[in-house]
Order: sequence, then C-alpha cells, then structure tokens
Amino acid sequence: MVLMLHFRILRVLIWLLVTINVQAQQSEKKPLITIGKFEKIFDQSIGENDTWYINDHCFIQAGDGQWHMIGITGREAPHPWDESNFAHAVAESLTGKWEKKKYALRVRPDLNETVLWAPHIVKHNDLYYMFYCGGHPDHRKYQINLAVSNDLYEWKRYAGNPIFMDGYDARDPFIFRDEINNRWIMYYTATSKPEGGYRIVAAKISYDLLNWSQDRYVVFKDLTDKGTWGGNTESPIVIQREDWYYLFIGPGPNYKTTKVYRSRDPFNWDIEDEVAVLEAHAPEIIQYKDKWYISHCGLKQGGLYLAPLYWHDELEEKLKEK
Repeated sequence: MVLMLHFRILRVLIWLLVTINVQAQQSEKKPLITIGKFEKIFDQSIGENDTWYINDHCFIQAGDGQWHMIGITGREAPHPWDESNFAHAVAESLTGKWEKKKYALRVRPDLNETVLWAPHIVKHNDLYYMFYCGGHPDHRKYQINLAVSNDLYEWKRYAGNPIFMDGYDARDPFIFRDEINNRWIMYYTATSKPEGGYRIVAAKISYDLLNWSQDRYVVFKDLTDKGTWGGNTESPIVIQREDWYYLFIGPGPNYKTTKVYRSRDPFNWDIEDEVAVLEAHAPEIIQYKDKWYISHCGLKQGGLYLAPLYWHDELEEKLKEK
C-alpha cells in the first residue's frame, strides 16, 4: 500500500514538472508582432469649433527631411461622414510635433467624387503619386484615383482618372514596391462581385504607376464575411521581411482590431496564416531611424496616435545575433 502511494505521488510530481515546463516555454514564446504604448501625435480638432477625427491616412518623408501626414478627416457631429477633404500635417520627425496645414485635396463632385478616402503616397522619379478612393454615386463604381505633386502641398489630379473601379466600394489602396521584379503592386479592399459578395483583398500590377493590370488577383478572401459596405478586409498593408510577406487588415472582431497574416507568396494569404492580433484601427506601419512604428486613428478615437512596433520573427533573431 505504501509503495503504491509513493508511486502515485511520483506520478503527480512528474505531471507537475512537465506542466510547469510547458507553461514556461509558452510564456517565453512571443507573438511575431507586438506593440508598445500609443501616444497622441496629432488632433485635427485644433483650431476648430467642433470635434474632428482622422481616419485612414499615410505618412511620407519629403526630400527636405520633413514628414507629411495626409488622411481622411471629418466631423464627429453634426455632419458625420462628410469626408470631403484630406487633412494635412507636417513635422520635423515622425514622432515630433505635428503642425496642421491646409487641406491637401478637396472632393470634386463634377468628377463623380463623393468622398476622399484612404490616401497612399509613393515617390517615383522626383514626383509624388497619391492613390485614393474618390467614391461615386453608384457604389459599384467606386473610383481608385490618382493625384500627383512635386512638393506634397499642391496636388493635380491625373487626367486618366479613374485608374479603375472594382467590386462594391473598391477603396483603401496601398502601393507596394516589388524590387525583385521591378514593379508596383497595389493592394486594395473590395467585394468578390460588384453587387456584393465575399470581402476580399485584391491586387493589381503596374510598371509605371499609371497603367495597371486589367485583371485582379484575389490575394485574400474571408469566407466568413459577406456583404456590401464595410467588412474585415479594410486598410490592407503589406510589409516584406526577407522572404515573408505580412498582410495587415481590419477591423476584425471590433473597431480597434487589426489582424496580421504572413505568407511567402505576395499574392496569396489564408485565414490560417494569422500570426498576430493588434489593437489598432486603420494603422500605418512605418520604419524610422531603424525602429518600427504603428499608428492608430478612427471615429471617436480623439486623434492620431503612434506606438513602437516590435518584430519577433526570424529576421529579428538574425539581427540580434550580429
């Protein structure tokens, strides 16, 4: 009887040791991406008589070193959803004091623009290209448009607008430079069909930023998310880390959620490729002075925020070993 009791105690002790070891290993294993504390860097409400918000936006550094932020803005009340102008702010550094400037662009109803949404800017041959959603009275004809500038202050619309229309409310363009193949890839959100359907992230290819492939690539489809307006495939961003491609999309389970997926194929992500869930809405991912940052914004969020972003992937491990 005593021997059996000792054997049972030994089994319990072994089980406890194994459990503690597994829990310790799990606690040491971090998600591939984590974020630090958000700090407010800009508030569009400054100088206004009411409360304004910043939503989907972009950052770009000018040739003189100054940083520019251009993005969606609108009143919280009494006229919500009147997103007819792009906010513009400038700072000496990404984390520095941001100064409010005049609007970067105003909506053109005569060109069937109903909104100004989700700009993304890249520089090519000393010219800044700003891709944005201009809306349309018919949601099946939402326009991805282009404006160009020499200085990030004065913008001129491209005579060939719209660049294209796709799905229901095609919007949120993000331009990725594919250096390996000397081309540009535009990722954007849409639906599988013009009248609605599965929410998707689609992509088109260009070699000059003006002419884009007629056919689209469906790079991500959420088979659990179907409809017309909105959805969980908004605000796509793609970041390359060695031979891995990270796709950031949202809003996910709630307004302040961004999900991250990774794949070795820049034209194919799957639900099972999820590697992180971040608390941020419509973020931008920016590298500045060898550090990474993530932004956060949106309706009733009180402004534009910035936080450190930390990678815990294979590349980060290699960099630590050097």
